[in-house]
Amino acid sequence: MIEKIYGKMKMTWQFVIILAVTTALLTALFLIIPVFKNTSFERMGVYLEAWFLFAIIIMSNCKTPVESAMKTFVFFLISQPLIYILQVPFNPLGFGIFMYYKTWFIYTLLTIPMAYIGWYITKKNWLSVLILLPVLTFMGMTALESGTFCLRHFPHLLLTTLFCIAQIVLYVLAFMPESKQKIVGIMVPVVVAIVMNFMTPKVDVNGAVFLPNDLALSEEATLIMETDTSIQVSIERTGSDSMIRIQTKEYGTADFVIHDGDQDYRYTVEVYEDDAGHSQTRVSER
Repeated sequence: MIEKIYGKMKMTWQFVIILAVTTALLTALFLIIPVFKNTSFERMGVYLEAWFLFAIIIMSNCKTPVESAMKTFVFFLISQPLIYILQVPFNPLGFGIFMYYKTWFIYTLLTIPMAYIGWYITKKNWLSVLILLPVLTFMGMTALESGTFCLRHFPHLLLTTLFCIAQIVLYVLAFMPESKQKIVGIMVPVVVAIVMNFMTPKVDVNGAVFLPNDLALSEEATLIMETDTSIQVSIERTGSDSMIRIQTKEYGTADFVIHDGDQDYRYTVEVYEDDAGHSQTRVSER
């Protein structure tokens, strides 16, 4: 079954076009239908892990590196803009949603050299291992990130975690026939993911927000933290568009007070993780 998928399929132009249209339609549905919001399915329209699967299937079933580059490029050239076109009638931004396509267009251009080189995974030797290691490492880091998030918000991103692990196993089995190759293919992404997990801060918040009720501060306003935490709050800007800056590398809450003339304004800032795994801040009056 694995050999059939990765090497023995007829990768015709017709198949590439149908695959591009089908995946675009499916991705657009995941992005449009509310029930898929903040789920592993919605990630297909935002992150890369699912698209590696389709790209590697195309590459491994081409006969030459040039064919691999051209067919992978056309697949992305059709699928990615089509995803945005299908969303236009359902998105408040309308055609303005295409401002997010810039990144995917860059990815699409990069598929030409990447798929040309990627075709050599079909040799199933140590060059195959070398080419696949960045992909396996990416999958390992994504699996660890989504897996730790899943433990905090079960069962959110459970499918993403299993999907990335499954890709690692599939690529090792399909393109690394020797035992030593399999060991390297499994161990490298696991080790790198664990090391990066310890080295990378879980939270990195550094942004400016408006105060509740659009409070306008004078130039004499001062801010004092009342809670001893890693969360630091400072006055970013005074006047009619007054803002505060929140900086932290940990989730939690902190209290602070702003003295402005004869007035004291007391607030609580909360830094938390939402259901999509993003860091959010909330400032409320006390």
